[in-house]
Amino acid sequence: MSIKNIRLEVMQTIEKEIDGYMDKYLIPPEKIWQPTDFLPNSQEDTFFDEVHKIREEAKEIGYDLWVVLVGDTITEEALPTYESWLMDVEGIDQHGKNGWSKWVRHWTGEENRHGDVLNKYLYLSGRVDMREIEITTQHMINDGFDIGTANDPYRNFVYTSFQELATNISHKRVGQLAKKKGNTLLGKMCNIIAGDEMRHHLAYREFVKTILEYDPSEMMLAFEDMMRKKIVMPAQFVRESGEAIGTAFENFSNAAQRLGVYTTYDYIDIMRKLNAYWEIDKLTGLTAAAEKARDYVMRLPDRMTRIAERVAIPEDITKFKWVQANGML
Repeated sequence: MSIKNIRLEVMQTIEKEIDGYMDKYLIPPEKIWQPTDFLPNSQEDTFFDEVHKIREEAKEIGYDLWVVLVGDTITEEALPTYESWLMDVEGIDQHGKNGWSKWVRHWTGEENRHGDVLNKYLYLSGRVDMREIEITTQHMINDGFDIGTANDPYRNFVYTSFQELATNISHKRVGQLAKKKGNTLLGKMCNIIAGDEMRHHLAYREFVKTILEYDPSEMMLAFEDMMRKKIVMPAQFVRESGEAIGTAFENFSNAAQRLGVYTTYDYIDIMRKLNAYWEIDKLTGLTAAAEKARDYVMRLPDRMTRIAERVAIPEDITKFKWVQANGML
């Protein structure tokens, strides 16, 4: 049997349990939070007072934090790209509406709320240039992205396991920093988004663990391949108006690292967590190539730590078109 056919067979096997995964890791629309649970209600007479409060609290947020919050929002708003990419994965039949396509649609429905609530908050805050943000978001969707997974489910699930935990960390820490500045609303919003991302991470992490039981060698090779390429965050391709693809990412990343929102050490810690949960060191019955792949993956966190210790993060704040000069605090 070919490698492709084995992958499809494994995907079909996991698909039989997809309803159980959905019950465990996703929440029905009527029970999960919605953006309006956090935002001022335009039907109430208190609407303008609540907007005024948002604008006043927003004045306490520093420039780098605005940059990171905008970057996170744009990443969430580029959701159409991610759904179309997942729908193209082998074993996910969007036209036949199989269990996997059902998972992707419901996952998308949950993720859609993140960009929605953050976008509305940014708009009400009065501290950012919404038109520039909207241009960047449209570019993100127009440009698409290549994360090195092709349509292989094994590589895609490694990516989503990693990326969902990274977004959990980023949102959680932005929320913590906002709360320290007295912005309880933004803190709550980011914290509950982080909770969604953690649930999604746990699901994708479980998909990989199950695949390792059925096809350990090919899953191990896929894991190694993604670690060699490095997990590229969607924001890797972000750009401001008039700029080339990806030109805004380095400065956005530097802002996140200066704040401690998401750092190289977080990337390394995620690798260690995945190695431990998937029990990479205990896998048996691997091919010779997969054994070499396992050795590489197990050594990689220590190797990356040594490199990270020699890298300095620029301290100079970079101006973005997204954030107005009056946001500089």
